[in-house]
Amino acid sequence: MLSKNKLKYIQSLARKKNREAEKVFLVEGDKMVAEALQSGLQVKLLCATSRFSAGHPGLSASAMETIEVTDDELRKLSLLQSPQNALAVVAMPVVPFSQKELENKLSLALDFIQDPGNMGTIIRLADWFGIEHLLCSTTTVDCYNPKVIQASMGAIFRVKIHYVDLPQTLAELQQQGLPTYGAFLEGENIYNKALAPQGILVMGNEGNGISKDVERVISDKIHIPSFATNGSGSESLNVSMATGICLSEFRRRKS
Repeated sequence: MLSKNKLKYIQSLARKKNREAEKVFLVEGDKMVAEALQSGLQVKLLCATSRFSAGHPGLSASAMETIEVTDDELRKLSLLQSPQNALAVVAMPVVPFSQKELENKLSLALDFIQDPGNMGTIIRLADWFGIEHLLCSTTTVDCYNPKVIQASMGAIFRVKIHYVDLPQTLAELQQQGLPTYGAFLEGENIYNKALAPQGILVMGNEGNGISKDVERVISDKIHIPSFATNGSGSESLNVSMATGICLSEFRRRKS
């Protein structure tokens, strides 16, 4: 049975300060909760209807604590407009950051990304394109924001996310021989630019792009050209769309 204290505790995790204090985050939806239970992360609490348990036999044993809830109880817990059959409280993974792990790989860096939907989509793109490490400025939106988790569609369980002093980290990586590619409106056409198979691709804020501090440590500026005729196209691309296009071009060159 769901107690009032458990209800209050779970509801409190909608706020960042409470998530950080407890070192946990919320996962909702049957597919994502099932992934969480199989991810190797510690699922501290599973709240699920009998339908979820019947559809995923034995899976709930992976959780430290399981509470069977009714549809009404799940609606009280959920942050979604249309909750499904399960919600989980998952421990934040401890992900040590070692610059050595980025050698000979393409990694992604985010400078002041603010929209949770963009952040979640970019994590999903990183997972799709085989990006293991995502470097985030300290001003970038919390990757455990519930909207980020939902938009990541389970990729949050596989991509290693690090919040770092981005200008300093990029400068140190460049000293180690890793090129830093930044997306700019005045950059070189990405389809004509020589791209190394390893390095850091930096994407900037939705409205202002890459900050001046980060720009100073960018070795190569790139740009996605518009193919609209007569100058009638959009002024710019959504940052998650632009990230997908850039990652696709990097991976196309590698293959």
